[in-house]
Amino acid sequence: MTEQAVLPMKPKKKGFFYELNKSKSLLIMLLPAVVFVIIFNYAPMAGVWTAFTQFRIADGIFRSPFVGLSNFQFFFRSGEALRLTTMTVGYNLVFIVTGLIWSVGLALVLSEIRSKLFKRVSHSIIFLPHFISWVVIAFMAFNLFNTRFGVINSIRADFGLEAIEFYSSPAIWRFLIVAFSNWRGVGFGSIIYLAVLTGISPEYYESAKVDGATLWQRMRHISIPFLWPTIGILMLMAVAGVFRGGGDMFFQLIQRNPMLTRHVDVIDAYLIRVMTNPIGIVNFSMLTAVGLFQQVSGFILIMIVNGAVRWKNSDNALF
Repeated sequence: MTEQAVLPMKPKKKGFFYELNKSKSLLIMLLPAVVFVIIFNYAPMAGVWTAFTQFRIADGIFRSPFVGLSNFQFFFRSGEALRLTTMTVGYNLVFIVTGLIWSVGLALVLSEIRSKLFKRVSHSIIFLPHFISWVVIAFMAFNLFNTRFGVINSIRADFGLEAIEFYSSPAIWRFLIVAFSNWRGVGFGSIIYLAVLTGISPEYYESAKVDGATLWQRMRHISIPFLWPTIGILMLMAVAGVFRGGGDMFFQLIQRNPMLTRHVDVIDAYLIRVMTNPIGIVNFSMLTAVGLFQQVSGFILIMIVNGAVRWKNSDNALF
């Protein structure tokens, strides 16, 4: 009589409610965040319907007359769509790249400082501009670059030099916009990278020192490789916003100066100027249509970029 081979029993598949009960403590902790996101991120999405209606306050969002895609025509037929979209994407890409360089560089420098007191004080000073309003920064910029009584032109006048017409020189403001953006955001952007560097085991650096590695070699072969996963995730998240953002900065620094807005502008600043027009008439349907265009464009872009990253290395993808 031959003995039959005993096959191993397959583990019983756990159901959804089993996993729910198993992780109920974690899910309860997560519940406030989920409710917050639903209320402030998903519930307002019903307002997107305004982009397809002739919105009237008395009728509300869902009872206003349906007009299809006609609200999108004001932006795309105005002749501004291509110019504004190109500049918005261009400037935001520059902000992402330069902000990355300065933030990572600052984090690397601060991580090498041995004095904890000096490190904290210096990082706090660099972090401070993040809390300064663009209204205040615009006031500071005006006092620096004003043609008649600005600080820079006043100093030039003392030396017998001609005044520089900053507010009629788009080429200068292309650099000033990037400089102000980095000055305000580099301290905040370096926090995450500094946290990653702080979490690296000191044994790596001690071993490298024993092998005779210089400071630059330790940064290149230890610090930067540890930062790459974080850099990749943050860059992917930033790509989703290249079609929007920066409106308050551009509007406050440049206002309605026609000599600058033709060359230094973004979609959000254009929308702010439309909403604050002297006539006082605001077409919420058209503004919603442009905002929807930005959101859909950003969603498509992040899906494409994330798909490319997942195809290359799935570990570095967002999802």
